[in-house]
Amino acid sequence: MPVICPVTDLETRLSEITKVVHETNEPVFLTNKGYGDMVVMSMNIWEEMNFENEIYQKLIEAQAEAQSNPKRLSHNEVFDPIRQKINNYIKAAVPPNVAFCLKTFLA
Repeated sequence: MPVICPVTDLETRLSEITKVVHETNEPVFLTNKGYGDMVVMSMNIWEEMNFENEIYQKLIEAQAEAQSNPKRLSHNEVFDPIRQKINNYIKAAVPPNVAFCLKTFLA
């Protein structure tokens, strides 16, 4: 159940509001003259919400891109060039015994 307080409680009950926000991981809704005015939440919850919103926005962008571009790539069309670059790097820069382990892992 949401916690709803008048905004004036920030002055008199700030420590209680802070405790509720951190212990429940839920926001506290503040009203001004009976109407919703502000929301107080922990920084961790805000960061999680912001991260989720960023992911959601990227998914929306990706969906729009997919709808506007009819070209589709197979799994191999995407990953074969990447594997080739990794294998070239392994051949050029990695000692043979380590290269064997990496090739086995990447196969």
